[in-house]
This record gives sequence, structure tokens and C-alpha cells, in this order.
Amino acid sequence: MTCERGDMELRQLTYFVAVCDELSFSRAAERTFISQSAISHQVARLERDLGATLLERSTRTVTITEAGERLLPVARQMIDLEKHAYAAVRDPGSRVRLAANMSFARRSLSAIADVRERHPHVEIEFVIKNFQQRVDAVVSGDVDIALIRGTVSDPRLRVEQLWVEELVVAVSEKHPLAGAAEVDLRELVSHPLILPPQKQQVLLHSVIRRAFADIGAVPRYGLPIAADHTAALELINHPETWTVLYDDQPGPAIALLREKNGRLRVPVSAVVRTHALQESGAGERAAIIGDLMARLGAGTGVAP
Repeated sequence: MTCERGDMELRQLTYFVAVCDELSFSRAAERTFISQSAISHQVARLERDLGATLLERSTRTVTITEAGERLLPVARQMIDLEKHAYAAVRDPGSRVRLAANMSFARRSLSAIADVRERHPHVEIEFVIKNFQQRVDAVVSGDVDIALIRGTVSDPRLRVEQLWVEELVVAVSEKHPLAGAAEVDLRELVSHPLILPPQKQQVLLHSVIRRAFADIGAVPRYGLPIAADHTAALELINHPETWTVLYDDQPGPAIALLREKNGRLRVPVSAVVRTHALQESGAGERAAIIGDLMARLGAGTGVAP
């Protein structure tokens, strides 16, 4: 039996990697800014072109097959090569790229507007990437600055803490504590805590564990939030539960509470290449990057 080779496209590999990272077609679609049906179609085309099943789908889960596991590192390498190609020919003096996720969008756009007032000839891009993509993009030169929560240890990178962010406790408006403005963690011990799986939110889990350890307690965990569900929906469906959010914008039927003793905090840092500001021709570019970092750190938040 012979198999005719199809025309595999780089965008198909990009969509495939996104689904593997998120283990959800809906989340991968949000991340890549296309519809869920379109990303499903493109991954199916990739599977037909390669003559192999890369992902096992069910109504609730997505699993990577053995063929998919073998393809995944190769796909990442090809995507990285594309980024290196664009970075190699990009005029370094005309554009600065900032990578973050959507929870940093308001602060980032405000900082960009301020910097553009002083440097109107420079284009500043704001691109959405997940944590590992942000770090990799700085290393490769695809972006100049990444905003991250927590930190990263890599000799190729310089990490500068900009501010400390206070996380918020979120509950359904039907929750017994919903009427309060702030809450002590001891009041939450008897209520189930729902979070995404730890492998998806390592920092969030560690911050909460440390906070409860400080009071000599452990949280009572409920079922993890499924990859294709939102925290807000789970709170509404299970009003006895609570969660912790980075973003302080409440959704419908959701109440936000401050943790009264300041135990739920995470550092927010800018990541740049170690020698980026000393590279040949950095000059004005270095000043713009430094200005942007200063404006990002000038917003709200607890002083580092």
C-alpha cells in the first residue's frame, strides 16, 4: 500500500503544537485566534498529509498518540526556525516586541501608549503567548521583553522584578462568603478549592500551598477545573467552591474578595536576553526597552 504525500504547512504544525500544549481544541483555538472548527480541520488535514493519527479525541479529553509524541519536538523545532528566520531579517531599530498573556493586556497597552508618546517612530507590538512560549521567544530573539509571573533560571536571560501582584479569591455570588470585601484563609479551609491541574498552573498551586502552610493548614481540594471549562462557570455550577484568580475583573455572578493578610502574592517580572541592552547597535533601542520596562512597573501593584 502506498501513501501519497500531502502538502504539510507550518501553520498546521503551529495548531498541532497549540492543541498539545493545551490538551484542548477550544483553548488552542483561543490561543491561536481561530475558530475551534478551523483548528480541528487543520489538525485533521495534517494527520491526513502525514498518514498518522496524532491526537485521540473524546468528548472530554485530548490525548497525544505515540506518533504525535514523536512529531511534537520536531514541530517545535520547525516553528522555532521560522521565528529565527523572522528575527534575523527584522530591522532591530524600528520595532520592539512585548510578549505576555491577556491578563497583562491593560497594563501593557497603557505602557506602550506612554512609550510611544516619547518615541513615536518606533512600533511596539504586543503579542500573546503562554509562559514557555514567552521565555523561548526571548531566547530566540523573536520578542524583546516578556512579562511573566514568578521567575525563570537561564543564563541566557535577565529577570527583573517589576511589581508584586495580589491575587484575588473568587466565589459565586451564592457562596456564604460572597458578601465580604476580604477574607482570611482560615475561613476558606472548610470550602472546596477548585483549580486547573497543577501541571498547567504550577505557580498558582505553590503560592496557595505556601499561604496555607503559613497558617498551619491545608486547602480542601475539589475536582480540578477541566481544560475546556472556565473557573467562573465551575464556581456558578458549584457555588460552595472557591478559587484564586490573577485577574481582578469579575465575571457575571462572581464575587471577588481580597485575602486580608497579603499571603496570596506573586512577583511579576520582565525577562530580556542577558546581553540584549549591550548588543551592537543597542543604543536608542536599549533606551526604549528600558523605558517600556519602567512604564510597565509603574502601574498598580505592591512595590517589589
